[in-house]
Amino acid sequence: MLSNDGRPPRVPRSALADTLLERLTQAYAPAADPARAAAMTAYMRHVAPFLGIPAPLRRELSKTVTKNTPRPTQADVAALALRCWRLPEREYHYFAVDYLRRHVGTCSAGFLPVVRQLITTVPWWDTVDLLAAHTVGPLVAADRGLAPVMDEWIGSEDLWLARTALLHQLRYKDATDTGRLFAYCRRRAGHPDFFLRKAIGWALREYAKTDPEAVRAFVDAERAALSPLSVREALKNC
Repeated sequence: MLSNDGRPPRVPRSALADTLLERLTQAYAPAADPARAAAMTAYMRHVAPFLGIPAPLRRELSKTVTKNTPRPTQADVAALALRCWRLPEREYHYFAVDYLRRHVGTCSAGFLPVVRQLITTVPWWDTVDLLAAHTVGPLVAADRGLAPVMDEWIGSEDLWLARTALLHQLRYKDATDTGRLFAYCRRRAGHPDFFLRKAIGWALREYAKTDPEAVRAFVDAERAALSPLSVREALKNC
């Protein structure tokens, strides 16, 4: 079902995804607001068009879409996510992200190529960060055999994959692999990209809620290499 050879994963057949997509488009399309859509599209730097549905209404509509539907299989989740990503408007991507977050426990290590496809297609922080913390993170926590994939992603030329590697442990707390966390931050410390520098600081700041002394020690040791943005963000909780 899923590709590990660099090709985009194929979309599995799924009657559940068929049902959800039909309900989704029927629920979202009438709620579109062109004026709000223009403002939302501009705010997100024209990465994708929007329907213009405010988040609270979108969540309420999403509840009607998923109401009385069965628990999905991994194939159902993959089909829904990949098909949502084929729709241009960003709200459909958000629906997929929320659905993945709810049902990531259904998915195995073999699901990671699907998530990679989502991260690298129409990428921006609004979807990538949620996928990192709430889909990639749980997948790696459930199968530590995926940790070497994160070692590959941190060095990727695709900065959204690198950001995902930095952020995937955000919710791990005491279970954080500090060796990887600090090594990843050290490896990308000198990169000029804002989103990587911000992610370094965010990852360290979040871990500082668990072990502030370790974060302070790391920042003190690496201060010359870290950007001021990363340092400032890292020490907010110290």
